[in-house]
This record gives sequence, C-alpha cells and structure tokens, in this order.
Amino acid sequence: MDDHPDSRTLRVFVALAPPDDAKDELARALRPAYAGYPRLRWNRIEDWHITLAFLGEQSSTAVPLLRSALAAAAPSRPALQLGLRGGGYFDQRLLWTGVDGDLEGLHRLAADVRDLARSCGIDFRERPLNPHLTLARSRRDDSVSVPLAAAGLTGFVGRPWRTERLHLVGSNIGRGPGPIHYRDIEAWRLGVAAAPA
Repeated sequence: MDDHPDSRTLRVFVALAPPDDAKDELARALRPAYAGYPRLRWNRIEDWHITLAFLGEQSSTAVPLLRSALAAAAPSRPALQLGLRGGGYFDQRLLWTGVDGDLEGLHRLAADVRDLARSCGIDFRERPLNPHLTLARSRRDDSVSVPLAAAGLTGFVGRPWRTERLHLVGSNIGRGPGPIHYRDIEAWRLGVAAAPA
C-alpha cells in the first residue's frame, strides 16, 4: 500500500546518517532525558540523520532524475569526519544535537547536492544549512521539556566518525497524527576521505 495519498509525488530530502556506534553512544547519553521527558515525541534511532537538502514534495518523475545525478556524483565527493556534540532546540519545541568536525566540507557537500537538485529541475525552498540531528518534538502544550532536555546534553561530545554514504530519503511527514518515519530510497558510497588539513 502506498504511504502517500498522491502516488505521483514523494516528500524527499538528501542526508547523511551517523554509524550505529555513534548513534548508540548518543542514545546512552539520552537515557536520563528519555526517562525524564516521556511526553516528548522521540525520533526513532534508525531515523536519525543530518539533512543536507530538504526538497519537499516532488513528482515521481523528478525523483529518478535526482537518483541518477546523486549516484554519479557521490563517488567523487569526499567522505567527511564528523561528530555529534551538545544539544539545543528550535522554537522550544524541537530538540537536536549539534554536528562537529569538517563543517566546511559539510557545507560544500550540501551546496553540491542542492546544485544537483536544481540541475534536475527540482524546485525547492532554500533553507540555510544549520547542521544538526533532530531528536524529539514536544507537544503543543509543553514548552519546557525540550529546553530542559537540551540543557542535559550540553556536555555531550560524541566520538568522531567518517561519513560512508549519501542518502536519498522519503518521509511521511504531515501524513497524519502518528510519528514521522523515514525510509531510504537509495544510498551511495561517498569517495575517499579528504586529507587532514
């Protein structure tokens, strides 16, 4: 059964995903928050990602063009050394952990991905890149849990990790009251790691 009411469109974004051991490390650091703020809508660990380009609702004909372009480009883009660090929030409702490491390379990769999407005729709203990994969202009547949970992450510093793949992801965001779920449409191995500066 199709997740989408209009099978001619798909909501998509391009992202990086931390490796399992980095996600496990962060999940351990979040244990007090999981226990302390059970009303937060926590993202599933398998859905954790760092968005490079949110492309929104796209036609089913645009997605194959983008897949081809990303498949051709990924091997020539260097893998990056990144890490997860600290915590913060947007609008007192969205909890995130920050991204550390080769941020210059991350911004370059995001710009490349956005240029590729435009070259495929994909129209999307440009958003400034603010590298983060979304962890949870609060309910409308709860303006305190997210800031408190973010304060508990202030000292978190995750181990560095190397990006392996570029992911094209589809989501069911806005498809009803349930949790947001993501699924990989496809992922491609990035090229060799950039030489240390």
